[in-house]
Amino acid sequence: MLLDAATLSRLSGLKLRARAVVEGVLSGLHKSPHQGQSVEFAEHKEYAPGDELRHLDWKAFGKFDKYYVKRFEHETNLRAVMVVDTSGSMGFGTTGLSKLDVGRVMAATLSHLLVRQQDAAGVALVAQGRFAEIPPRAAATHLSVVLDALESAKPAGLTDLSGAADTLAEKLPRRSLVCVFSDFFDEKQDALKKVLALRSRKHDVAVFHLVDPAELSFPYEDPTLFLSMEDERRLEVNPREIKESYLEEFRKFLEATKDACRAADCDYELVRTDEPLDQALLRFLARRGGRM
Repeated sequence: MLLDAATLSRLSGLKLRARAVVEGVLSGLHKSPHQGQSVEFAEHKEYAPGDELRHLDWKAFGKFDKYYVKRFEHETNLRAVMVVDTSGSMGFGTTGLSKLDVGRVMAATLSHLLVRQQDAAGVALVAQGRFAEIPPRAAATHLSVVLDALESAKPAGLTDLSGAADTLAEKLPRRSLVCVFSDFFDEKQDALKKVLALRSRKHDVAVFHLVDPAELSFPYEDPTLFLSMEDERRLEVNPREIKESYLEEFRKFLEATKDACRAADCDYELVRTDEPLDQALLRFLARRGGRM
């Protein structure tokens, strides 16, 4: 089953949608010998000097010719924060799901996968004047708290990734995986720079750039009144007169965002809101060897 916007929009609620995408991701990981290893040993980790030898899994050694030790409930190797942009522009959607819907499903799916391998997941819902945070925890019961927070998120207000990055820089206590889900329509010139600066603080930063297909193709022809989703601005234009210049500017915007992420050694994933979300996440995991 393709887990695209049309399919997911027929499922009621974030939890059902996330569960479907989780199953799609796990199925995709198991089909790959390289990536499937990390799923089969979600409760194991590769041996490192200092690990207890009595916890070695000899069956794993016989199968993969590598040493693995069993992990336990109290062991947490990774802390991850799902940063979801909840500004007004994230409410835009022409495919059955808005950009915010897609961001919430992807954040919920990664949280599922993290908790499944006994890592800690948290969430930060951000917009101008708003920073709602659920700190990362590894307990299975904590996942419901994260999903409830994501499900309650509503698009409103101005984008403020700059302010969110400043707050995260102060709050994150040690090396963390920071996954950012946004369309990056932030008027502050330093917004992306501040997000990527978290990398210089030793955090692992992954950017999920969410775009609606209409933003990529600009399929409008008749004179149209465009209303801002974040403030009171209104603009009436003839789409045929501006289409070419719009598409060129949008292409430059996407390229500049991707180039900035790569220059900062941050992961970048362009996600169309109409594409199968399990495939988008599998691309992300594939670059990381099947692990987060």
